[in-house]
Amino acid sequence: MLSRRNLLFLAFGIGFGFLLSRAGATSPAIISDLLLFEDLRLLWVIATAVALGGVLTWMAARWGWRARNTGEPITIQHKPFKRGLIVGAVLFGLGWAGTGVCPGTALAMIGEGKGFALWVGAGIVLGAGAGSAINRRLERG
Repeated sequence: MLSRRNLLFLAFGIGFGFLLSRAGATSPAIISDLLLFEDLRLLWVIATAVALGGVLTWMAARWGWRARNTGEPITIQHKPFKRGLIVGAVLFGLGWAGTGVCPGTALAMIGEGKGFALWVGAGIVLGAGAGSAINRRLERG
């Protein structure tokens, strides 16, 4: 049985997926048009998300918001650069270029019943696993 918290997350996820679908973010043609600077409507969706995230991050730091599950103050910590980030970025870019699909919308595509998105999802899992393994190897030296 799902907890109340998990049901809330599920509802937000379904709502977010619906909004991604309505914005056209699950259409490979629209994503391609954005990347070719032919149709910039998705740029407004991305810009809105960045602006909202920036404002909420600033508010959390300014007003000392606390995490609901731990009660700890919300902090933004800078992470050091790791060589594995380059490998991960290359894998991310190759996956996006090879599929023509934004990895962030793959689950919404699966929810829409787009069968090819199952391959994208599998690629995300395999790419994340490969990137993690390579990163561990780089950290060991």
